[in-house]
Amino acid sequence: MLRALTSALRLPRPWRPLQTRSCASDGAAGDPEIQVRALAGPDQGITEILMNRPSARNALGNVLVSELLEALARLREDQQVRVLLFRSGVKGVFCAGADLKEREQMSEAEVGIFVQRLRGLMNEIASSAVMGLIETTRGLLPGAGGTQRLPRCLGVALAKELIFTGRRLSGAQAQALGLVNHTVPQNEEGNAAYHRARALAQEILPQAPIAVRLGKVAIDRGMDVDIASGMAIEGICYAQNIPTQDRLEGMAAFREKRPPRFVGK
Repeated sequence: MLRALTSALRLPRPWRPLQTRSCASDGAAGDPEIQVRALAGPDQGITEILMNRPSARNALGNVLVSELLEALARLREDQQVRVLLFRSGVKGVFCAGADLKEREQMSEAEVGIFVQRLRGLMNEIASSAVMGLIETTRGLLPGAGGTQRLPRCLGVALAKELIFTGRRLSGAQAQALGLVNHTVPQNEEGNAAYHRARALAQEILPQAPIAVRLGKVAIDRGMDVDIASGMAIEGICYAQNIPTQDRLEGMAAFREKRPPRFVGK
């Protein structure tokens, strides 16, 4: 049991960096629905995924979901990426949720497959070893899995109330419930949430990348088990951090009273 858990909690092997790229709507022609951009200069280590499907208010259709899954599969093993930032290229909207117009044209079997893929996308974002940040003007990235994620965030009673009523929440209400960490007044450009998310990414950026990744693994895996098992998971994660250069660099920097220079090894 412990051996299997240790294997499951190992960090992925390094992958070659993902270059700035776009994904076309039909693979051969059409405007891109996402763009992946690695920031440079002082923001090096932050990668942005820009969703750009204005005709459907960034609704999650087959193409958009496929492109996001493809990008995440490559980014999650790219050791150059320290923070992943989702943003919208459509002014006034982050993501309208599932594309119901597209779903209306699907057969029952196709609906089942699509919802499974959508759920997989949400799981990929949540479980990625990369530190994920979601920038949004409206709260959470909508998607499948709400009956399981919401009770874990809010408790069973309040989750049932919100799901059964289909109630819409303002940003302030979502923050008061703990669904989002921050709300900000909108600016004239309509990108105030993006700037707040990017500022948070800049706070994470100088931290030891391996420790951040392992911390996310320990928290995510530990939340699904009892406290004793969670402590074991934390121990396994910390054991992976002990032999790293970054741990020694952090200790040296503290001793010498200087900023650390982490390399992700």
